[in-house]
Parts: sequence; C-alpha cells; structure tokens
Amino acid sequence: MSLVLEGVSKVANGQTHIYPTDLELQSGTMNVLLGPTSSGKTSLMRLMAGLDVPNTGKVIWNGQDVTGMRVQERGIAMVYQQFINYPSMSVYDNIASPMRLLGQSADQIDKAVKKAADLMKLAPFLERKPLELSGGQQQRCALARALVKDAGLVLLDEPLANLDYKLREELRAEIPKIFEEAGSIFVYATTEPEEALLLGGNTATLWEGKITQFGLTPFVYRQPVDATTARVFSDPPMNFLPVQKVGNRLKFGNDQTDSAASGAFADLKDGRYVAGFRPNHLKLEKHTQGALEFTGKLNVTEITGSETFIHLDHHGENWVGLVHGVKILEIGASLKVYLDQSHVYIFAEDGTSVAPATYATAA
Repeated sequence: MSLVLEGVSKVANGQTHIYPTDLELQSGTMNVLLGPTSSGKTSLMRLMAGLDVPNTGKVIWNGQDVTGMRVQERGIAMVYQQFINYPSMSVYDNIASPMRLLGQSADQIDKAVKKAADLMKLAPFLERKPLELSGGQQQRCALARALVKDAGLVLLDEPLANLDYKLREELRAEIPKIFEEAGSIFVYATTEPEEALLLGGNTATLWEGKITQFGLTPFVYRQPVDATTARVFSDPPMNFLPVQKVGNRLKFGNDQTDSAASGAFADLKDGRYVAGFRPNHLKLEKHTQGALEFTGKLNVTEITGSETFIHLDHHGENWVGLVHGVKILEIGASLKVYLDQSHVYIFAEDGTSVAPATYATAA
C-alpha cells in the first residue's frame, strides 16, 4: 500500500492552509506530522482522508487517483484529540461498529473486539457505556475502534493530548506495537518533539502550511535542513545567534564571544552565519576544553523537579537553557553559560543548513 500526495494544496476563505505539497507514505510505516498549532497538520490529514478536496494536486492511493472520492469509500480510520464514541452503545458495540458495517461475522467481531479491548486495557468495561468511563478509557475506546477497522490508512490527530501523563506515556510506547502487525499506513499528528522521537518511524516537520523536511525521525532531528525545521524539532525551540568566521577565529554576536574555530567551524569559509544550539546543550559549568563562554542576564528559572529551565537575555536575544538538577539562581544577575562547539549547528543567513553539529553526524 502507498499514499502519494502530488502538489496538493488547500485554500479556504482566501487563506492558504496547505501550500503545494508532495509526500509519499508506504505501508507498515509510522509517520509523524510534527508542528506547532495551526501549522497545517489537521488540514493535511483531512486531505489525506478525503474529508477535504485539494484546490490543486492529486491524492493517489495504491496507484489510484482518489482525489474527490468520498471518505466512506476510502477505507480509513481517524481518531481525534476530542474522542468520539456513540454514547447510547456499550463499549463492546462501539468497538464492534465498524466491523458490523462491513458485514463481518459475529465470531470475527467477537474475536477482534476482545483482542483490541485487551490491548487497550478495556476488557473489564465492555458492557459499560462510554460516559461511564474516564476520559482516558473513552479515548482508548476510540483507538480500539480504529484498530479493529483494519483500515489501510489510520490517521491519529493528537490522540493522546487530553490524557493524563502516565497513560500518555504508556500509550506512546504501545501505539507503534499495537499497529505494527496491521501493515497499514499510520499518520500521527503532534506538537511535541519528544513524542515524535518516542514514536520513531518517519517525521514530517510542518511550519505555516509547508512541510520543511520529511525522513527518518532520528535523522530529521539530528540533521535539520534549515533553521525552521530545527526550531520545530526542539522543545524548547533551538536558540540562535549570529556568528562571523574570520580566518581561524569565530566572533559570536556583536563580538561578545571570540573563539578559535574548531570541528565543523574550521572548514567554514569566511563570512556571516547563524549558529544554533538546543537548550539541553547549554551548561552552567565548563565541561570541555575550548567550550564557548557567554554571559547573559537571568530573567526567569523554572524548576520541573529534576531539571531547571533558565531563561537568559543574551544581548537582546532570548535564550532558554535546560540543565540537570534543581538550581537556585539569582534572578536579574549576570550568568555565565558554556556551550561545546560540537553541539553547534551552522546555518546560512537565509536559514538553510550549512553544517550540522558534529555530535549529530557521529550519532
């Protein structure tokens, strides 16, 4: 099975939701759509499903042009953030409903429903109505219904966003396993980079209606093709600052930091660039010889329990660092932070990637 989008776009009320997009998805793959709210994830899913017709381009399913074909004729399953169940029917009947519509036998239905209920930890609740369940159990009911449908294309639109942390973590780990045997194409929308990394498979990063990169999830994370992709695939977003290469020296910002060029920097041509680094690579101690040193004003700290977010004003640039442990620091004070050159990405001034961080190419 394959799903191919050829130049599909969507414009509504004069506003472009999806710019012309090409994408090819293969059977048995998990494909994550990663991007902030309003980046186009749901709009793209609706085009894939047939809920919307593209203004331009084609949707091709298994070699057949299905552009404009009704969603009922496409054999898809979709689960939304706001779960949808039939309130008057039992959990058993909710899960069984797509199989009954397909005219499958009672034995087939019973076997599939019980298997899905076991996977989703719903077996004790099959005779209850959805409104008698917790929110997490209701969402698992919707997921189980998608599972038994045996659809060739399964679309999951932020399906875990409304669940509590523990259940979210459990299902993040289980979803790829649950659907692995089906051989379907799975598309999973999320705003969270961590969720994309946990799900694995492939990731398409979206920004303002455009896919900026698509490929194996670890590769897109480690080697973003541009600063926009790097920003999307980092939580908190990647930090940036201008850098100039002059001979064998690097001048960061407005000459705030001057350092010898090493690693990927040593091979750069002289010129102006943009350096980027992820928050977790900013340190409060100098761990490596030749680490870059910056001084900024500490604006805010956020303690999460085992980690501390530090928000810095670095000469007018707002940076976020993520450091291990609980750090009690003086707000408004000058703070020195350190960055290993191997963790720095280099982008051209227009945002295109010039050199990935050396740690990323070694991973």
